[in-house]
Amino acid sequence: MTTTTSKITIEFDDKVVRQFMLASIIWGIVGMLAGVFIASQLNFHQLNVASWLTFGRLRPLHTNAVIFAFVGNMMFAGIYYSTQRLCKARMASDLLSKIHFWGWQLIIVSAAITLPLGLTRGQEYAELIWPINIAVALIWVVFAVNFFWTLAKRNEPSLYVALWFYISTIITIALLYIVNHLSIPTSLTHSYSVFAGVQNALVQWWYGHNAVAFFLTTPILGIMYYFLPKAVERPVYSYRLSIVHFWSLVFIYIWAGPHHLLNTALPKWLQMLGMFFSLMLWAPSWGGMLNGLLTLRGAWDKLRTDPVVKFFIAAVTFYGMSTFEGPLLSIRAVNSLSHYSDWTIGHVHSGAMGWNGFMAAGMFYWLTPRLYGTKLHSQSWANFHFWLGLIGILVYVGSMWVSGIMQGLMLNATTPDGTALVYPNFIDTLTSIRAMMGFRIIGGSLYLVGMILMALNIWITIRKGKAVNETREVAVIERHQRDTMGLKETFLNDPIACMFAGLILVLAWLFLPPGADIAALICAGIFAVLAVKRFQKSHHRWSNWYESLLNNWMPFTVLTFVAVALGGLIQIIPTVMVNRAQNVEDRIQQVYTPLELAGRDIYVSEGCYNCHSQMIRTMLPDVLRYGDYSRLGESIYDHPFQWGSKRTGPDLAREGGKYPHSWHYDHMKDPRLISVGSNMPPYPHLFDEKYDQKTLWSKIGVLTKLGVPYPAMTETEVKTKAVEQGIQIAKELEAQGRPGALPDTKIVALISYLQKLGKYDVPQVEDKTKGTPLAIPFPLKPGIPDGYRTSAVTK
Repeated sequence: MTTTTSKITIEFDDKVVRQFMLASIIWGIVGMLAGVFIASQLNFHQLNVASWLTFGRLRPLHTNAVIFAFVGNMMFAGIYYSTQRLCKARMASDLLSKIHFWGWQLIIVSAAITLPLGLTRGQEYAELIWPINIAVALIWVVFAVNFFWTLAKRNEPSLYVALWFYISTIITIALLYIVNHLSIPTSLTHSYSVFAGVQNALVQWWYGHNAVAFFLTTPILGIMYYFLPKAVERPVYSYRLSIVHFWSLVFIYIWAGPHHLLNTALPKWLQMLGMFFSLMLWAPSWGGMLNGLLTLRGAWDKLRTDPVVKFFIAAVTFYGMSTFEGPLLSIRAVNSLSHYSDWTIGHVHSGAMGWNGFMAAGMFYWLTPRLYGTKLHSQSWANFHFWLGLIGILVYVGSMWVSGIMQGLMLNATTPDGTALVYPNFIDTLTSIRAMMGFRIIGGSLYLVGMILMALNIWITIRKGKAVNETREVAVIERHQRDTMGLKETFLNDPIACMFAGLILVLAWLFLPPGADIAALICAGIFAVLAVKRFQKSHHRWSNWYESLLNNWMPFTVLTFVAVALGGLIQIIPTVMVNRAQNVEDRIQQVYTPLELAGRDIYVSEGCYNCHSQMIRTMLPDVLRYGDYSRLGESIYDHPFQWGSKRTGPDLAREGGKYPHSWHYDHMKDPRLISVGSNMPPYPHLFDEKYDQKTLWSKIGVLTKLGVPYPAMTETEVKTKAVEQGIQIAKELEAQGRPGALPDTKIVALISYLQKLGKYDVPQVEDKTKGTPLAIPFPLKPGIPDGYRTSAVTK
């Protein structure tokens, strides 16, 4: 008996692809222009010409524009184009595609308005205020519904590898974004994160690191697996390698976030966990790189003549370089040199400019002739763009490597006896890297010129052509040919059983006490051998199960979610218990007064965390330079945490009481009066603008709900306390020769906050032998305690 297969002609929705592509080009130029401008501000402080044009406010605009506007729009263009072809179906809903496009552009415009105005959450890559975050979540749901709906109505039974990466991106970004942005509003434009201190730090970098993984990496890998074979007209080098690449990357990447917090107050077991999984990332990352490069086998001649192939191969090479450097920087010894320095900046930009930027350019040059039914205006312009961009990246990244290593060596240098710093003045390091910061401007400018040249080339091509939507005749497949796998078949099988058993043994090795952990490790090794033997014995059954899985998008999505969710839960849940006052036996942060809280919000609003850290690491040079190392309990009430990731200026964790009010007053008015050679911008608007007294009571109410032990206060009492402290600071400023400071101005509030930094209480514990409370003896003055290289909380 024969069956007839009906065929239909479909017209792909390429309009939304064109829209996202053009938006990506426009926002990419805007974001990179902002990047060149803020790089120039670091060398020429005079460019900080207004409160909304300072480095601290524009740096988040630059990062969000490049990540969410440039790469985000490029990612959506690639996904919409390739998904329709891989599913042999038009996107399920034109309306959802339109809502997605226009909603995403509205979000970007909202970010571009609010961030320069100082409306921010104060967390890297997560600065957007809560109404915009809700919009992001809603638009992401629109995108997800449209994507999975298209998978459900596809006319191709099997899911191609690119779709695997798209699925992991959609579900993981949803999980990361929602958890990290959980907050309670205090007004229409302000909220406090539900997480604080070390827990906030861990959740933030669980999100921050994996935003890089699942927004800037996995969807672009999916685009690589689709567009690179198309460009070189060769199949992917190894299907098996792509399977290993995908599942190992998805499972391992989610665990690596703690490597952003090495040598800090983060519990040591989490630091080691992050480092361990970061090092493991070398294998899958390079597997993917080799799979991409070897796809070019037999077509290397195209590398000389085709600019699209040039961009793709250079991008994959930069992916390999970045994913080699990332694990390298996660080694604690290397991280002690690189962290808080420009080396990290160079690492990030090699990925963003080399991997994401070049993949975008190659994809745009490949797409434009097909979307507009004509030839690219100028191949020579595209080639010139490639060399401009490549030279720009190398100049930029090379200067940041030199600058970062120089910074790290100078700031960590101690005398032979280890009792003093070789370069005690922080400004010495800043002076030493001025030339490298100049080369950064040159490199970024070259890359920006290349982007503008691409925009002109594509614009002229569009003018010559006409928008066309591809039509294709496809065979309609029946429901029984796909999506028939049930839960039992999905989970009750050898591959899943072996994975979970192996994971339990590895976790036992990580968490069990000494002795038992070695036994667990031995058991894990024995189990691995047995699992390999079982696979060799019944590998056909394993292969058949996976091929069946690829015909079922729902089970595949569920397994992907389980793989990424496990790592986050295992990292975050223990810190919920650790980050409580009753569990901290060292130091407890003093609660901010109403005025100090207002000052802290000003500090966050001005973006001071972009240049200053508040975390003295458990390292001798940090202790000698800034004072006693930071403890877990000293940021326990900080919503959000302010540990920072870059030191363009010194650490401020022990700034309180270090200088008189007048020092901070003069420093904010003109930093060069205090520190000759400083590149910090002045903040004259703080001396005239009033801090927000109206929302102080609601802010304290929210923080109280989140566990900050404020006493019960009425709204009048809150305002009275703030005013009284402001009057006291104004009087002290007048006594120090700075008359005229008004008690309700932002500068007074900011001074009160800066003077509070580093203040803590020593908790009381009960002497169980006598029933009397005892103060825990810890040094109250900055010093170098015995065992300063150990973490504040260890396994």
